[in-house]
Amino acid sequence: MPQRKSGHVTLQDVARACGFAASTVSIVLCEAPLSRNVAAATRERIRAAAQELGYYPDAYARSLRRRRSQTIGVLAYDLSDPFCIPTMRGIQAGLQAGTYLPLLMDAQAQRALFDGYLQMILERRAEGVIVIASWIFEETNLLADLEKNYVPVVIVGRDLTARGITSVLVDNEAGGALGMHHIAKLGHRRIAVIRGPEELFDSEPRWAGVQRVAAETGIRLDPKLVFQLPGLVDPTSGFEGGLHFSKQMLASGRKFTAVVAFDDLTALGVVRGLAEAGIRVPEDCSVLGFDDVLPAAVATPGITTIRQPLKEMGLQAAKWMLETLERKSDHAPRLYKASPELVVRMSSTHPARREGKKKELL
Repeated sequence: MPQRKSGHVTLQDVARACGFAASTVSIVLCEAPLSRNVAAATRERIRAAAQELGYYPDAYARSLRRRRSQTIGVLAYDLSDPFCIPTMRGIQAGLQAGTYLPLLMDAQAQRALFDGYLQMILERRAEGVIVIASWIFEETNLLADLEKNYVPVVIVGRDLTARGITSVLVDNEAGGALGMHHIAKLGHRRIAVIRGPEELFDSEPRWAGVQRVAAETGIRLDPKLVFQLPGLVDPTSGFEGGLHFSKQMLASGRKFTAVVAFDDLTALGVVRGLAEAGIRVPEDCSVLGFDDVLPAAVATPGITTIRQPLKEMGLQAAKWMLETLERKSDHAPRLYKASPELVVRMSSTHPARREGKKKELL
């Protein structure tokens, strides 16, 4: 084989190696209908030369000819959020069913970086965009330019159907109810609750689910034991909030035997705060989280939690994106609410009993 310059192997390189015209090589390697008119021996020689050189078709050039980029932008608002990784894996697995290349970008919770990536997506003519929202995703007009260019968008973790955007998320109210029902069924009646930040979409429906089950089971939630996380700077600030509020619970003098936390990292902060005060989980106090991210599973004690089927949500987002691109027609935005699942681990049990009486934290 003749020597060639450095860089990707081209059709011209293959043509020089096998001694045929570049047009003939292109017809054969692209498996165009005209390749049937090329002698079998010629086709075999061309393919052998391409394989030996390590030739791969130029998808970029092909996309220019077809005016199709065959790419889908996958924009994560913050990959450090444990919510994002399993969701992203579901998206990647779902897109494997098509011929689209996912372009993954991490905005690192920076609005300017998010805007910049959206601009790059448009400039590179991505045919669709899947956005993985995070705790601090700002629901403003960030996606307006995509909509103006008729680029389909699917968002995971928010309900933006009112803005005409197909949305995939967990049923937060059902999840809040499921967690509260578990704690109530264990026999807890004095329960502290840490709500999510006021501006966070997930907060209100989860709290609504907790309140509904409390009312159904005759449990009175003490307002002095209901806390709300402040606006979050990053995903890990939930841990700091749980740590802080666990100390406030103990300092309040109110009695409680269980804590329902907004999410797993907040629950882990509660466990840390209680441990520092000599309170054992679950022997002295049960703790419940939400999400079922990896730290909840590997912590000691393992955190009882409400699982979001994150990979399933990513798969659904990819499925709907591929369906939209195949139809190439306008349609009403769709909403998928995934069913949450209770995952019982070490951090929850029946209220502690000592000498036949319930032990309640002071």
